[in-house]
Amino acid sequence: MIWRNGVVVSRRGSWAGAREFEVEVTAGAEPLAAGTRVRALAYPELVGDPEDAVGQRVLLTASALARGLGTGGYAMVAAFPDALPADPEPAPGHIVKARYTPLQYLTLGVDEQESSHHTRMARAQTVSGMPVVVADLHSALPAIVAGIRAVDPGLTVAYVHTDGGALPAWFSRTAATLRQEGWLAATITAGQSFGGDLEAVTVHSALLAARHVVGADLAVVAQGPGNLGTGTPWGFTGVACGEALNAAAVLGGAPVAALRISGADARPRHRGISHHSLTAIGRVAMARTTVVVPVFDDDVPALRGLDDVVAAQLPELAHHDLVYERVEGLDRALADVPVRLSTMGRGLAEDPASFLAVAAAGRVAARLLRTEE
Repeated sequence: MIWRNGVVVSRRGSWAGAREFEVEVTAGAEPLAAGTRVRALAYPELVGDPEDAVGQRVLLTASALARGLGTGGYAMVAAFPDALPADPEPAPGHIVKARYTPLQYLTLGVDEQESSHHTRMARAQTVSGMPVVVADLHSALPAIVAGIRAVDPGLTVAYVHTDGGALPAWFSRTAATLRQEGWLAATITAGQSFGGDLEAVTVHSALLAARHVVGADLAVVAQGPGNLGTGTPWGFTGVACGEALNAAAVLGGAPVAALRISGADARPRHRGISHHSLTAIGRVAMARTTVVVPVFDDDVPALRGLDDVVAAQLPELAHHDLVYERVEGLDRALADVPVRLSTMGRGLAEDPASFLAVAAAGRVAARLLRTEE
């Protein structure tokens, strides 16, 4: 762990559950020596939100920033030592998340005994055919919802935030904006992740809460920002996608796999269908799943020839139900997304296949509801 003391220079942006500051480091070695100014992110639920933050001492953790890794280029605020928040008022809830870390978070679980939803959750055994779209990367979330809304903008969508990436849901400006704009009815944090509208112990209980507490028509399951991968077949957090598809099937839902596809990634293992999707869906997902295979427009230069690359990879997914979906019209749906579309540093113009593929999965999932009707 790399620690730094600093002083808050100014407030920067903020969104639901998060505050951004500019902080000047007061001591330490390179690359974060005294005098260095950094962006620092604070979660008020954990460390407070002092009104007079400018000029305050602040304690930072900065390991990932020093190494140039994830966290969006932030140092993380561990405490305002001279402005510690008051003790919270007594409240129900005994679910501990980020367990046995210095910032473990005590919260009310949707299905625990003190919850007003406990009785309903104790009786819930099925999600009653609810389509569940599962994606590898957090960046897929807005495009999937855009695909759903292309069929019916009135559908109620819940987002299940799993713990493969950022544990605090507050880190995601994307989810916060989609929630604010009414594109999401709720965020449900599952496993060790926390900070959602509802807290769940497992993906299974999160899906049940989506159906029986939120009243969702569909659920989208994806990890928070910050996918972790090692370049090995099994060393990546997206492997949990396969388990989420299994969970959806076990609970009587309709699992729908959104393929991670790229026509622009420089790494061969991610060209066409990413090896992450081939592993998680092809080898981990034991339940029969609807795998949405996008059919691209060959007249678009960035998409030309990609269908052939994908077709050569499909035998690894042949034990599932492959549903081919043309992407016509989804470019218009993606243009209406109220957040910036970005995956691995590439936007819609640089890598349209990434967003069109997952939007196609959202559209197919929404159409499943019409089939039921």
